[in-house]
Amino acid sequence: MCGIVGYIGPAKASQILIDGLKRLEYRGYDSAGVAVHTPAGFAVAKKTGRVANLEREAARHVLTGTCGIGHTRWATHGGVTDANAHPHVSSDGQIALIHNGVIENFSAIKRFVTGKGYTFQSETDTEVLANLIAYHYAKEPAPAADAEPSRLLESVRKSLLHVEGTYGIVVMSRDHPGELVSARRGSPLILGIGRGENLIASDVSAIVGRTQNVVYLKDGELARVTADAFAITSLTQGDDVVPVISQVNWSIADSALGDFAHYMEKEIFEQPQALENAMRGRFSEDGSTAQFGGLNVTPNELRQVDRLLFTACGTAWHACLVTEYLVERFARVPAEVDYASEFRYRNTPLDPNSLLFVLSQSGETIDTLAALREAKRRGYRGLAITNVVGSTIAREADGGIYQHVGPEIGVASTKAFTSQLLLGAMVALYLGRMRDMSYADGKAYVAALKAAPDLVRRTLTQAEHIRGIAQRYAGYNDMLFLGRLALFPIALEGALKLKEISYIHAEGYPAAEMKHGPIALVSERCPSVFFVTKGELFPKVVSSMQEIKARKGPIIAVCTEGLELPPGLADEVIPIPDCHEAVLPIVATIPIQLLAYYIAVARHCDVDKPRNLAKSVTVE
Repeated sequence: MCGIVGYIGPAKASQILIDGLKRLEYRGYDSAGVAVHTPAGFAVAKKTGRVANLEREAARHVLTGTCGIGHTRWATHGGVTDANAHPHVSSDGQIALIHNGVIENFSAIKRFVTGKGYTFQSETDTEVLANLIAYHYAKEPAPAADAEPSRLLESVRKSLLHVEGTYGIVVMSRDHPGELVSARRGSPLILGIGRGENLIASDVSAIVGRTQNVVYLKDGELARVTADAFAITSLTQGDDVVPVISQVNWSIADSALGDFAHYMEKEIFEQPQALENAMRGRFSEDGSTAQFGGLNVTPNELRQVDRLLFTACGTAWHACLVTEYLVERFARVPAEVDYASEFRYRNTPLDPNSLLFVLSQSGETIDTLAALREAKRRGYRGLAITNVVGSTIAREADGGIYQHVGPEIGVASTKAFTSQLLLGAMVALYLGRMRDMSYADGKAYVAALKAAPDLVRRTLTQAEHIRGIAQRYAGYNDMLFLGRLALFPIALEGALKLKEISYIHAEGYPAAEMKHGPIALVSERCPSVFFVTKGELFPKVVSSMQEIKARKGPIIAVCTEGLELPPGLADEVIPIPDCHEAVLPIVATIPIQLLAYYIAVARHCDVDKPRNLAKSVTVE
């Protein structure tokens, strides 16, 4: 979850590191720090709070070196203090280190290195690893004058053989100002390959301003990086690894804020284009079904599937719930959704003809990755829907579908979520047309999906109307979100969005379950957001609304156009286009994103960096 960046080359490192940390701040913003090589040793600047605080602190230090490391922290071990901020330097001054992950056996290692005379200035597990590497470095014989300087690499290797847990690390040695060593297990690391300079980062957003050429490190790999070269080896075997250099398909301009006040606002309004990008080239020529080039599963194999399991975390889990409904409704295949964090620890019975889908925007979510690995260990095929080419989940899945929505910077997911809904609807179509969905129904389904971007554009025109509603309700501290069928997960998502960025307590429920407990929360100070659509359940939802109204609860109705609600039933109405039920969850998501956003702004919350959260959850 923490942000990591390293630089080695001819330029002044400190500003490159700080610029990279600004673009990584969504991965953690409890504290930030940099360390650079100088002739006198390591020059370190670190500060609690945002990277802007670090930038001011760095101005007080002499950070003139051309090799350095930087880190923005999401706290795990130890409180949010300057001392606990990274980088950490070993007590002998030999090793500087940044780390993303959790060292599970840090207590045992700390006892060992304390017995060897090493001391500690922080509460972190990371400082333990810095001292352990320093211990092995001191024991490692200095290389001959004409030998390649591998002393640091071997010290890191020997240390990591004793480490239990997860890590993405970048290490410097005082004696080797022209060398960085990195390693990963469970936490992402990327090498940025430049001209006369190289970089290391936890996310490509930190380095795309200097290079588009990257190497994605795999678990159990070590990299030794200099200004003009790099080499990758296996952690356990020491064998050389042949690197695969990939091209990043977006530029730093794609992550620029532009004229928007926040990234979340920008990404909400990018959704029509994001949806078009996600579906481009993925429909058959006759316009009756979807097609996917990377599933690596034949149509005949898919016809044999008699159970689908979808697993994810957070917002992506809500996308799985919608997909479950659509797959069962249109493909007539039994489907189940599980939290990824639970799946790996449950002894879930899987039929031999089961197929697993994992969803993760970043492709690095550690629980989702663990679920994929567990399913594959048991011999099942696992497919992925993810947004990041080259991510760990993308590489380890048997096949999958890229979202192609570009970088998402705001911590609260918006365009990544609606594109997951779209791709889930396309999977339901694809499977349905293999079974009993008619050609005519397939054509109508495809036409509806193709219309989704314009329907979202129409819904976005309600922004000012929704802003006014948000300002009227920003002072409330509780809210309910209620929907039926495929809109129940959207109610869950609405509650999550509001909680994430405005800190209002919110709950999502099926509308029919409201009377089974949640109605106890209803009062004049607890508004309810209802999703109201035509069909057989319309009178049932209206009945639930009337029960809320009888108890003086304010009601905000997200209502499809053309529906007539009883007079005075809803205090606020947000109209959305009436559309195909496969598209309705996408369209219904837009008002709740805007509502959460404008409420958070009215409450003066830090929308893009909500407290205690980080964008990519890479620690368990």
